[in-house]
Amino acid sequence: MNLPWHLYLMAILYILAGLNHFRNPGMYIKIIPPVFKNPKVINILSGAAEILLGILLTLSFSTHIAAWGIIALLIAIFPANLYMYQNKKASFGLPKWILFVRLPLQIVLVFWAYQYTQY
Repeated sequence: MNLPWHLYLMAILYILAGLNHFRNPGMYIKIIPPVFKNPKVINILSGAAEILLGILLTLSFSTHIAAWGIIALLIAIFPANLYMYQNKKASFGLPKWILFVRLPLQIVLVFWAYQYTQY
C-alpha cells in the first residue's frame, strides 16, 4: 500500500521533534509541570516515543497503531502545554496569545493523527 505524502510529513515532524528532546532537553524539562516527578525521564520517554511513533507511521502494517499512539501522546503531553501557558518561567517569554493558540492546536494534531487510524 502506498502511503500519502502527508503521512510522511507527519512522521518526519514527530521524528525531528523526538530527536530535539535529546538535542535540547532543557527546553522540554522546563515545561514539565512540577507535579510530575523525574522530568528528565519523562523527557527521554516522550522523545523516544515521538521517534518510535514517527518511524512506525511510515510502515504500512503499523500506521494505524502509531496514529493511536500519537493521539495518546498528544493527550499525555497536554499538561505541559497548559503549564507553559500558565507559568511565566515555562513560557520562554512567548506572548500569552501564542501560548493560548497552541492549546487548541493539540486538537488539530489529534485530528490529523486520527485520519491514519484506519490505515
